[in-house]
Amino acid sequence: MSNPLYSEKVRSVFTTVFFVILALIFLALFTWRYSVVGLRFSPGLFAFLGLFFCFYVINYRVLKITITDQALKLGFGLVGWRTELENIAHVSQYDPPFWIKYGGAGVHFAMVDGEYMAFYNFLDNPRILVRFHQKQGPVKALVFTSSQPDQILEILEKRISSE
Repeated sequence: MSNPLYSEKVRSVFTTVFFVILALIFLALFTWRYSVVGLRFSPGLFAFLGLFFCFYVINYRVLKITITDQALKLGFGLVGWRTELENIAHVSQYDPPFWIKYGGAGVHFAMVDGEYMAFYNFLDNPRILVRFHQKQGPVKALVFTSSQPDQILEILEKRISSE
């Protein structure tokens, strides 16, 4: 295994608090509705949503970014991404459309400007766009957040320009 050229763990207090609040709201709604009507559809839905956001709190607490001589690796709990550096065509800072920027945190896939993109993001950090030479599955570009985008861009630009 190669020594990392760059390693970062990105955390977002805002995003974590947001998901904790959502989990607590839905778990409180479950408790209230369960005490009134028993185990029916609405208490079941509230329990599902509460547990769903509990999973988000745990899984999407830290985004791990690693750059080695061979690859860019991202990890959000159980969900990971790996892109070989030789497949990176272009990198830049990215200001996504409003619905992507504030449409959620975690891992998302969406069609933006005619390109299918993967997003590994928090709500409150700058984003980096990585375009691929060859699609990875249906994905043509990857967007992820970092607290140090300039440092990552410098490393990736040097690595892809030397190939």
